[in-house]
Amino acid sequence: MFEYEIHQIRSAELIREAQNHRLVTEALRGRRADRRGAGRRSGRNDTEGQAHSRGPRRHRFARAA
Repeated sequence: MFEYEIHQIRSAELIREAQNHRLVTEALRGRRADRRGAGRRSGRNDTEGQAHSRGPRRHRFARAA
């Protein structure tokens, strides 16, 4: 009977830990999404454009003939 009670306590403990872990990861996901959304929102009204574009890379110096 004693082992069964220990098992029940440990099971409840693991369930609480898993719930807490899910809550933490959900909060982190939300923060990341907010940061990504905030970056896009501030970039829309930016007259300078984005510093890092996904276009083709231009070389710093022209090629020699």
